[in-house]
Amino acid sequence: MDRAQRLITQLADGQWHSGEALAEVLEVSRAAVWKRLQALADIGLEVESRHGKGYRLTRPVDLLRVDAITAAMKAHASKLPSLEVATSIDSTNARLMQLDNAPAALLAEHQTAGRGRRGRAWCSPFGANLYFSLAWRFDSMPPQLPALSLAVGVALAETLTDLGAAGTGLKWPNDLLWHGRKLAGVLIEHRGEAAGPCRVVIGVGLNVGMTASQGNEIDQDWVSLAEVHAAADTVMPDRNALAGQLLKALLQCLEQFATTGFDSFHPRWSTLDVMRNQAVRLQQERGDVEGVAQGVDRHGALLVQVRGERQRFFSGEVSLRAVGGA
Repeated sequence: MDRAQRLITQLADGQWHSGEALAEVLEVSRAAVWKRLQALADIGLEVESRHGKGYRLTRPVDLLRVDAITAAMKAHASKLPSLEVATSIDSTNARLMQLDNAPAALLAEHQTAGRGRRGRAWCSPFGANLYFSLAWRFDSMPPQLPALSLAVGVALAETLTDLGAAGTGLKWPNDLLWHGRKLAGVLIEHRGEAAGPCRVVIGVGLNVGMTASQGNEIDQDWVSLAEVHAAADTVMPDRNALAGQLLKALLQCLEQFATTGFDSFHPRWSTLDVMRNQAVRLQQERGDVEGVAQGVDRHGALLVQVRGERQRFFSGEVSLRAVGGA
C-alpha cells in the first residue's frame, strides 16, 4: 500500500487525525503530510483542518474491499474468478480491454480518464460513486449484441429498484434515469470475429454519494443514489454490498443473454422505458431528426415515428434527447 492509500485509509472514518499521527503512519514529515492532504483535492476528496484537532474528510469514505464485495455476491462469487479494486486508474474499461481474461471485474475508487458513450468524460471523484467494469466471453458473436447495453440496463435498474431505489427508469440506449436526471450510465466495448468467440467489457458508472461540488463539471442534470433513497425513505446499501449485488445481477444477465439474446429482456425494458411516447430529438452527423419515441425492437434499435413513418435508429449513430430537455 503506497502512502496515498495509507493516508486515505487513515482519514476514511471521517474522524479528526492530528498531523503528528498522520506523519507517523506515513513515515514522512509534517510538511509532507500537508502537501499530500492538499493533493487529495485533485481526486475529489474534501479535507477540513482545525487548529488543535488536525484533519478530517468532510464526509467519511466507505472504501471498497474485495472480501466484502464477494460476500455480497454470495454463491455467484465463484463465477467471477478475477475481481480487483484499484485505488486510482485511468479507466476500468480501458484496462480490461487490454487483457484477455474473462470473466473478470475491476473496480476503482477513482478514475483519471473515465469514459462515457461517444468519448465523453465520466466524472469520477474518489470514493463518491461506483466505477467498475466486467469482462465476459461469449462462445460466438451474439446476433443481438447491439442490444446488450439495453439488457444490462434492465439488470441494473431492476436491481436498484429491488434495493429500494424506486422510480429508476431507462433511457435508450445506455442511461439510467430518475425523474429525468441521470443516475448511471453503461459503456460496452467488444472485440471478436463474426464466426468466433466474442469478448465484451461492460463499464458501469453509478452516482452513489457524489456532492454538488464534486459533480459541478457535469453538463447535464444528474442525481445521486443517496438522494433517490432519501426521497423513497429507504436505506441505501453500503458501496460494497451495492457493488456485489450489481455484479451478481450482471453475471445473471450475461448468462441469460447468451441463451435468449435480447428477447427475454425486451418486455422488461419496455416497462422501464422513460422516453416511450415522448417527443424526442435525435442528434446525428447528417442532421437532427424529431419525432415520437415508440420503444425499441428485438434488436435494440430505437423506433421513432417521424412525419408519419416509423424509423429505426441504432445507438452508434445518434444521441437521444427529449424535445426541450438536456
